[in-house]
Amino acid sequence: MSDIALTKEKYPPGDFGVWIIIYIELITFAMLFLGYAFSRRGDVELFNQSQLMLNQTSGFINTIILITSSYFVAKAVQNVTNMTQENYEEFNKKASKWLIFALMCGASFLVIKIFEFSHIFGEGINLSTNKFFMFYLLLTGFHFMHVMLGSIILFNIFQKTRRFGYTPEDTRGIESGASYWHMVDLLWIVLFPLIYIIR
Repeated sequence: MSDIALTKEKYPPGDFGVWIIIYIELITFAMLFLGYAFSRRGDVELFNQSQLMLNQTSGFINTIILITSSYFVAKAVQNVTNMTQENYEEFNKKASKWLIFALMCGASFLVIKIFEFSHIFGEGINLSTNKFFMFYLLLTGFHFMHVMLGSIILFNIFQKTRRFGYTPEDTRGIESGASYWHMVDLLWIVLFPLIYIIR
């Protein structure tokens, strides 16, 4: 068995440093989620009434968008990790096409969130309006920044695939970026029902 195969079996995909960042981010969001849950228990009616001002449809659409984007990213990684020395250029091209679709999804998510934020701020709502909107703006705003960063990472990966930069011996970059993007997707899958739906 080759050293590459052993490495892939022994460690999670991508660089270990990226996984430290992912774990820190997950812990941070988990604390915010718990803070939201405890605050909601203290004033259920306020949270339920404030929740009615959110656009559940846009939140649901963004959920579908991010899940779909994760599929596209997974397909890109699959192409890169399955390449050989003989076909690495062809598989880089295929990966770049999947990444374009993922980037389009990321951009769509951000545009929809900007419209949602514009509506909320247009209603005169801000962090000091009440506890619900404090958590809503903190959680969705923080997540928005993660989607922006994830999109930048995907764009850099896309640029490398365009240069046929990934080889059978060098796949950690795309695996690291994909792991971060999947984390962003996972966080939204928890955030959406917690903030938009659960009453």
